[in-house]
Amino acid sequence: MSEHKTDHMHEHEHEHDHSHEHSHEHGHGLDHHHGHHHDPKQRQAVIHRIARAGGHLNAVKKMVEDDRDCSEVLIQLAAVQSALNSVSKIILKDHIEHCIVDAVEENDSEAIDRLNKAIDQIIK
Repeated sequence: MSEHKTDHMHEHEHEHDHSHEHSHEHGHGLDHHHGHHHDPKQRQAVIHRIARAGGHLNAVKKMVEDDRDCSEVLIQLAAVQSALNSVSKIILKDHIEHCIVDAVEENDSEAIDRLNKAIDQIIK
């Protein structure tokens, strides 16, 4: 008998002022500096998707710990990869529409170089 788990999503809207410059260190050792604003709703949607993918990955880990069928594990891993690819696509589109547009307006060729490096990492 199989268990069926349903996800319940609750969306909460909060108004916050996120209009500040920030920089963050990525795992590849490059500082990424933003001088523009990201849509808080878009950011929350991405964070939610990443959290769901992380939860799904933990479920796959449990499947391996429970010595579940390899085919089932592989199918679930494919679902996690698909979810992460979807998040990457959302972030990439937002980056092009906002960050790169701003970079072109400011003649920031380094931003284009960073985008190209990111694309090389995403698409292998």
